[in-house]
Amino acid sequence: MSSIGTVASAAAEKGTPVQQIRVLLVEDNLSDMELLLRALRRDGFDGEFDAVQTAEEFAQRIRTKSYDIVLADYNLPQWTGMEALEMLHQEGLDIPLILVSGALPDETAVGCIKRGASDYILKDRLARLPAAVRSALEDKKLREERERAQRELAQKVEELARSNRELEQFAYVASHDLQEPLRMVAAYTQILGEKYRGKLDEQADKYIYYAVDGAKRMQTLIQDLLAFSRAGRGTERSLTDGRVAVEQALSNLTAAIRESHAEVKFDHLPVVLANHSLLVQLFQNLIGNAIKFRGIDTPLIQIAAEQETGQWIFTVADNGIGMAPEYLEDVFIIFKRLHTREEYPGNGIGLSICRKIVEQHGGRISVTSQEGQGSTFRFTLPATEPEFQPGHTL
Repeated sequence: MSSIGTVASAAAEKGTPVQQIRVLLVEDNLSDMELLLRALRRDGFDGEFDAVQTAEEFAQRIRTKSYDIVLADYNLPQWTGMEALEMLHQEGLDIPLILVSGALPDETAVGCIKRGASDYILKDRLARLPAAVRSALEDKKLREERERAQRELAQKVEELARSNRELEQFAYVASHDLQEPLRMVAAYTQILGEKYRGKLDEQADKYIYYAVDGAKRMQTLIQDLLAFSRAGRGTERSLTDGRVAVEQALSNLTAAIRESHAEVKFDHLPVVLANHSLLVQLFQNLIGNAIKFRGIDTPLIQIAAEQETGQWIFTVADNGIGMAPEYLEDVFIIFKRLHTREEYPGNGIGLSICRKIVEQHGGRISVTSQEGQGSTFRFTLPATEPEFQPGHTL
C-alpha cells in the first residue's frame, strides 16, 4: 500500500484540496480495490476505507459504523451490489451507493439508477469515479438540507397552529369573563342615568351619558370578539348545499331585506365540502354587508359560482357604495372600519370573520371595488362532484 500513500502525497503537493470521507468498498478483488483507492486519492479524497466481501460483513459494518458512500461491485460470487442497496434501504440508511462493474449493459444500468443507485462506473473508466462521488455526496447534502427545511417548516406550522389555538382560547375566555363585570357596570350606570337625569347639572348628565354609551360599546366589542373566536371552532365538514346555506342566511336577514327592499339573486350554487353553520354565517355576513353599505338605488345582490380545478369560486356582487382600491385589503382586518359609527353602525368584525371562515376551509377571499360602483367579493371552497340546483330569485 506504500504506492497509494505516495499518490496521496503527490496530490497534496499539487495543492489539490484533500476531502476526508468514509468509504465502504464491496469488492472481492484486491487489485480492483487498489485501483479504486488510487482513483479517489489521486483526485484529493482521503480518509477511512473499509472493505467487505459478503452480505453478512456488509450488514455488520453498516450497523456499527457510519459511512459517507458505498462503492459496490455489481456482481459478487454470492450476491450483488443491488442487494447491498436494498440492505441500506431496509436499515433506513441514506448512504449513496455507486455501482462499479467490469461491464454493465446500458438498460441494466438505467434500471439500477431507477431503483436508487447514485451512479455506475465501469472499471476501465475509473477517471469518472471522483466526479461521481462528489456528485453523490452533493445530492445527499441537498437531500439532508431539504429534509431539515421541511422538518423546520412543519415545526413552525405546528407552533403557529398551537399559538393560534391558544390565542383563540385566550380571546374566548377573556371575553367571556369580562361579560359579567361589564354587565354590572352598564346596568348600574343606566340606573344612575335614569334616576338622576335632570336632577344634576347639564355637565353631569353628559358624563353619565358618556359612561352608559361607553359601557354599551364595550359590551358590543366583547360580543364581537366572542363571535370572532367562535368562528374558528367549526371543524366538522360535510357535503353542504350552497343553495340551502344561502336560503338560510336570507331567512336570518329577513328584517334587513324587507326594510331595504333588497333583491338577492342566485342560481347554479353547488354542493361543497364545508361546515354548514360556518357557510351560512359566511353568506349572511357578505349579504348583510351589501345591504348595510347600500347606495341610493335599491340593493341588488347577485351570488354565483363557477368551478375551477379542484375548487369552486363564489362571487357575491352588489351595487352599493363601493370602496377605494387602497382599502381593499384593510376591510378584512378585525375591527378595521372605513366609516364612522355615526355613518354606519358596527365594529368592523363581519369581513374578518368571513376571511377566517374561508381560510379555515383552505380557501382565499378577496374583493374588487370602486367608489360608487359596488363591490364584488370572491372566495374559494373545495369542490366535490358538481351538483347544480335550479335558479332562485328572492
